[in-house]
Amino acid sequence: MKHIVKILTLAGCSLTAFAQINGSKTPISQPLVSHIYTADPSAHVFNGKIYIYPSHDIDAKDVKEDDDGGHFAMRDYHVLSMDKIGGPVKDNGVALDIKDIPWAGRQLWAPDATVKNGTYYLYFPVKDKQDIFRIGVATSKSPTGPFKAEPEPIKGSYSIDPTVYQDADGKAYLYFGGIWGGQLQRWSSNQYDPKGALKQKDEVAYLPRVARLSADMKSFAEPVREVQLLDENGKPFLEKDSDKRFFEAAWLHQYNGKYYFSYSTGDTHNLCYAIGDNPYGPFTYKGIVLKPVLGWTNHHSIVQVGPKWYLFYHDVQLSGKTHLRNVKVTELTYNPDGTIKPIDAYK
Repeated sequence: MKHIVKILTLAGCSLTAFAQINGSKTPISQPLVSHIYTADPSAHVFNGKIYIYPSHDIDAKDVKEDDDGGHFAMRDYHVLSMDKIGGPVKDNGVALDIKDIPWAGRQLWAPDATVKNGTYYLYFPVKDKQDIFRIGVATSKSPTGPFKAEPEPIKGSYSIDPTVYQDADGKAYLYFGGIWGGQLQRWSSNQYDPKGALKQKDEVAYLPRVARLSADMKSFAEPVREVQLLDENGKPFLEKDSDKRFFEAAWLHQYNGKYYFSYSTGDTHNLCYAIGDNPYGPFTYKGIVLKPVLGWTNHHSIVQVGPKWYLFYHDVQLSGKTHLRNVKVTELTYNPDGTIKPIDAYK
């Protein structure tokens, strides 16, 4: 069933849930939809219209909460669309269901999408039958789906949070990775080790991954490589730099000829960004995009709509539960030197 859902006002149960956890703070933005729980919004403008590809959170009461995110038990995707920021939001129904992915086991986590030559590509992470996260791709002639999944995951892919970036020269890159439940700590030199352990505080932190996509957008054209994230002095982050090091939720966008790599610090709940001169990096840390939000996770996308830039993100205003989230949007602004003005999601 398709829905038209207007931007919510802060009232009723949403206010109660928010006030119980966040005290007197008032959110700067309201959930885009309230009839389902949504998270991890990947936003794009296709043919002048805004499309949002979020996770679809469900209340899996039979799944225990744990550090590996077992309670994030999502099973399908809905694509949201809107003609303009602040206008009505349309839920276009189920775009892809886990039962229609031949190799999938469980946990359909944060996706992303792009378009090439009239075909829309949806990239998604899901655990395979061996409970290892892989990245799949599904295609459609419509930005809202339904999408048809390829029979196998992308060869050489692993972990979570895929995001795709197409550069001006036509080359496309897939970024991905996430530690803890995202299993990135189990991968070394692109080889899986089920006993892979998290880093110690004085070890160099785990890095996100990138691979250029083949012309068909369904396979890697090269081996997966690490994305170098450096501090202001050109040195890699250590695990103890947990308020700045990479955890999950990669996103890449370009502004004034520079490449901006943004990401979540996970257990310290910041959205940070680093700037580089090409899609492979290295990227130098510049600061915070979004301060911690209500709920454990922080996950986003950054997109230009007309002359303005926007940050799409989520919190748990509607439910007060960390695994039942709601997507939001707010304007993002740059300083004259190209740095991003940090955003606080609450007044």
